[in-house]
Amino acid sequence: MLFNSLHFLVFFPIVVGLYYGLPPRWRGPLLLLASYYFYMSWRAAYALLLLATTLVDYYSGYRMSQLPTRQERRPYLYLSLVSNLGTLFVFKYFNFFRDATLQLAGALHLPHASWPALGLLLPVGVSFYTFQSVGYIIDVYQGRLEAERNFGRFALFVAFFPQLVAGPIERGGHMLPQYRQTHAFDYQKVVSGLRLMAWGLFKKVVVADRLALFVNPVFNNPQQHPEGPLLVLATLAFAFQIYGDFSGYTDMARGAARVLGFDFNLNFRQPYLSASVPEFWRRWHISLSSWFRDYVYIPLGGSRVAPARAYGNLMAVFLISGLWHGANWTFLVWGGLHGLYLVLSTWAKPLRERLAQLTGLAAHSRLRHGLGVLVTFTLVTYAWIFFRANSLADALYISRHLGSGWTALNGRRIGTLLLDFSQHYRPELAMALFAVFVMMLVEYLGRNRSLQDWMTAQPFRVRWVGYVGLTLLILYLGIFNSTSFIYFQF
Repeated sequence: MLFNSLHFLVFFPIVVGLYYGLPPRWRGPLLLLASYYFYMSWRAAYALLLLATTLVDYYSGYRMSQLPTRQERRPYLYLSLVSNLGTLFVFKYFNFFRDATLQLAGALHLPHASWPALGLLLPVGVSFYTFQSVGYIIDVYQGRLEAERNFGRFALFVAFFPQLVAGPIERGGHMLPQYRQTHAFDYQKVVSGLRLMAWGLFKKVVVADRLALFVNPVFNNPQQHPEGPLLVLATLAFAFQIYGDFSGYTDMARGAARVLGFDFNLNFRQPYLSASVPEFWRRWHISLSSWFRDYVYIPLGGSRVAPARAYGNLMAVFLISGLWHGANWTFLVWGGLHGLYLVLSTWAKPLRERLAQLTGLAAHSRLRHGLGVLVTFTLVTYAWIFFRANSLADALYISRHLGSGWTALNGRRIGTLLLDFSQHYRPELAMALFAVFVMMLVEYLGRNRSLQDWMTAQPFRVRWVGYVGLTLLILYLGIFNSTSFIYFQF
């Protein structure tokens, strides 16, 4: 079930109505049933997989809570890790590593057997709920979190429908106490949640899905579009498409949870206004970035080790992050590029400071910040090519042709080029550019104060002008064909 579907438009009000209408002791079971129904509407059989991993994690956590030392808890930690990561490997990575092994063996002329590929459909959201469960188990193992004794409550922590299939990846310490509370109907929270859902819907159906009409023809057949300017424009469009798509989903997830009285952590904080790549990763997909920081980077030694090893830790984390997004070489290169950006950013920091002093840029903080934002956005957008391309060959083709066709370029040629390409998409392109402008303007205005706080502080008439305006934009400019969210594939 998608947030931008008619199915959800019927499902959600029914759940909210029952939730606040039932006695508090029935609300948890209701949310659990609703969450499994939400998941089963995609593929019912895979709900059994979700239930099985939940049972293993609940048992592992429960048993660990009865054991005083880490040594005694360790077998149950391994049981949970093997269960979670084994499931992830079988469904998501087996075919990738099988193909890579066979190709390597063939290239080295080594004798090898041909293993059959698995024809399994990837369970939607498996990477998200697996990481959430692994974080819980590690926290219990290390004694940072008390194991949840109530199975229903733990199952709801794993399967809560607003964030089940695409995050944000929440921590047990943040969410489990909320499942123990009774959430009375709060008008302000409900209004605030609905407002956030509407803004997320705008980002998804108006910004992301309209940009997809322009991005998909180029990235699905890059060899038919060898003009560099067009490839650059499609890459820029994808940068805003994926932001509108994923941050839109997160806003709807946070809004739906807020309507029901729950609070999810912020997952995006104006990432394209970052002045460095490290800052970008503190603002983009915050729940996943902080997960890798706490459960991979710091256990590896983080930055407290020798510089060469710290750089290796950064590269390892981002390569794993790339692989987490998908079993494809394109994601590995995307993760490797970001790892390289961070290594170079850390290594070259003294050189940058020296250069800023020599050129006088250090005395112009706004200009320096603006240049930082421009460079960071360029680096991040270039890496998106590998994230979006269907194959490594396509990504390399686009990279090689980004600079072609610019020398003969003039205003008339740009117009001809765009008109030739967008003769079927011209209105969509114009509306998408307008929508991107609205989204980024709101993001810029909200850099110091959230849209929610700003709207709450406005007079009644101003608020309703905003609500009506947003609704009209969604109705007139939105694409309502229930396009799936990009991050559902992860």
